[in-house]
Amino acid sequence: MSIIQAIILGIVQGLTELLPISSSAHLYLIPWLLNWTKDANFQVAFDGFDVALHFGTLLAIVLFFFKDWIALFKGGWERLQGKKTSEGRMFWYIVLATIPGGTIGFLLDYFAGNILEQPIIIGIALIVMGIILYFVDKKSKSDTDYEHMTLKQTFLIGVSQALAFIPGVSRSGITMTTGRLLGIDRESSAKYTFLLSTPIVFAATIYKIKDFAFEELSFYIGILTSFLVGIFVIKFLLEYLKKGSFKGFAIYRVIVGVFIIAMAIINS
Repeated sequence: MSIIQAIILGIVQGLTELLPISSSAHLYLIPWLLNWTKDANFQVAFDGFDVALHFGTLLAIVLFFFKDWIALFKGGWERLQGKKTSEGRMFWYIVLATIPGGTIGFLLDYFAGNILEQPIIIGIALIVMGIILYFVDKKSKSDTDYEHMTLKQTFLIGVSQALAFIPGVSRSGITMTTGRLLGIDRESSAKYTFLLSTPIVFAATIYKIKDFAFEELSFYIGILTSFLVGIFVIKFLLEYLKKGSFKGFAIYRVIVGVFIIAMAIINS
């Protein structure tokens, strides 16, 4: 894989993983649109590279929320000793929410993941999820913030991320949509989504680490690029959602979905 390809994919990952527009769809579609998939060497190099790019955005999340994670781990430990804090409560909520979503998502991805990696399916998923995101965000109230999320809310958001195995759905998209459906404000839904993604992406990194091309410079360039872009995107989204909505992201999803379906039909 060339340095240019690694940078492009790193930028795509940094932007699309943290925004509700589906990184898996874009990481599949960009090489398809640029005809990289016809290169056998690229295909070999790309195996495991997408997870490495996710590791880059994982590092961005960990660094950006470093103080939060320290407080969460401290609170989780103190919770075991009988001291109740909001951080400790949220730590164990994240643990419980990760188990069903991670397990179901892994099984679905293992048995059906490759079957769904078709341009038309990705396009449909982008459109459908975009429409759902728009109407849910528009109609939902903002009754709950991050500090007051309940076990039921956090657990249901965790379960919903299992649908992220479908390229085009988006882990961020489905969890933020579920959060809004449950009455959680936009900024809190985004923050919880980022924190919730950390253990699953970390587990995926460990699982796929044997496929990492540690000897390739492009490998490190891709991770660094997705990390730097990811930091910027997290800061942007959290600030934007203080006053903005998900409308723009929903419209983008529909436009891209229609374009993909049209291109697939033309090329068939």
